[in-house]
Amino acid sequence: MTLSDSPPTDPVTLVVRRRIRSGQEGAYEAALTRLSELLARVPGFRGTGILRPSGGSREYTVVARFDSLTSAAAWELSPERTAWLDTIADLVDDQLSFERQPGLDFWFTPPAAPTLRQPPRWKMAVLTLLVLYPVSVGITLLLSPLTGGWPLGVRALAQMLLVVPAMTYLFMPVATRAAGRWLTP
Repeated sequence: MTLSDSPPTDPVTLVVRRRIRSGQEGAYEAALTRLSELLARVPGFRGTGILRPSGGSREYTVVARFDSLTSAAAWELSPERTAWLDTIADLVDDQLSFERQPGLDFWFTPPAAPTLRQPPRWKMAVLTLLVLYPVSVGITLLLSPLTGGWPLGVRALAQMLLVVPAMTYLFMPVATRAAGRWLTP
């Protein structure tokens, strides 16, 4: 996928897998802390996740979420990212993969990523329901004084215009981080 394959307003998740040189895990962990600090300053950055090696593996996976392709591209082309990559060059044996996942897949790990397991669908459904229900009811209560006399279809559209962005950019990223251990133990 290239930068022109997705509209610049869709959310984007970058997924990078790297094999770390033996004995460099501590230095790479410090570099990941620095990466988190750098990403926190990037406009449009929405969160990150790190999957650490298990079972004798030395493969790390970094997942970074952005609100748009434009924000992700700004990070990818930034001098800060280039400098960070220079600092890890001696720590990394190999970059195994780099994926750019467009769309709302960033709520949960995309199923196509071979080393990242998607949570069981029932857990995704339960978490989505637990978050969506109070957000939907709350927005309905807030809008009802303004939209009470509107036709049902128009009221539902007005509600969804608030619910979907709130879920995408605020509530689901927080909920998936908070429920991370439950989603993928």
